[in-house]
Amino acid sequence: MIVVHHLNNSRSQRVLWLLEELGLPYEVVRYQRDAKTMLAPPELKGVHPLGKSPVIVDGECKVAESGAIIEYLLDKYDGREGRGALQPERGTPEKRRLTYFLHYAEGSMMAPLLMKLIFDRVESGPAPFFVKPIARGIAQKVKGSYIQPQINQHLAYLEGELRERSWFAGDTFSAADIQMSFPLEAAAARGGLDERFPKLKSFLDRIHARPAYQRALAQGGPYELLR
Repeated sequence: MIVVHHLNNSRSQRVLWLLEELGLPYEVVRYQRDAKTMLAPPELKGVHPLGKSPVIVDGECKVAESGAIIEYLLDKYDGREGRGALQPERGTPEKRRLTYFLHYAEGSMMAPLLMKLIFDRVESGPAPFFVKPIARGIAQKVKGSYIQPQINQHLAYLEGELRERSWFAGDTFSAADIQMSFPLEAAAARGGLDERFPKLKSFLDRIHARPAYQRALAQGGPYELLR
């Protein structure tokens, strides 16, 4: 039985979704973020030294990092015993695109989104009255001159990708779309993904309608990124 160490409102939601798409049995061990700091609880350090989620345990094998987990599950289980194939054939352009988006989602897309989250908190967080206007001004300047333009550049790029094909790896749903779900949901929640990007909006509507996605939500619990 695969065990998923799952943190609420985190990247581990897409691991649950992948497991549902593959039809694999699994057990969820839940952890809650601190309501004030939004940090993971210290108990997760007992699972992995960095105290991060997701982490899966499959027999004697422990795997961390969502991209590595997706690759592990695909390599071991995808297309076997009647399970749906979620990766294209090796050596095809679609397979290369899947590999690219498995890395792009975290290596490129998430960096400006994380920066925006941090500077949003700097702008709105508590501070001495004589410091707060300065902190707010710096945060607004950095977001307006650098962070939001970077996010917009990524969104425009991804919008163009979905004009060329139905899904990120090609014309068939794949694990690339599962990996890309988290940064795009984060962008919709706080990064400016709106009606200017109809293909991306349609992508989110389509993945949210998938039965496996809905089952994963039921397993993972409330998912604030959707709000």
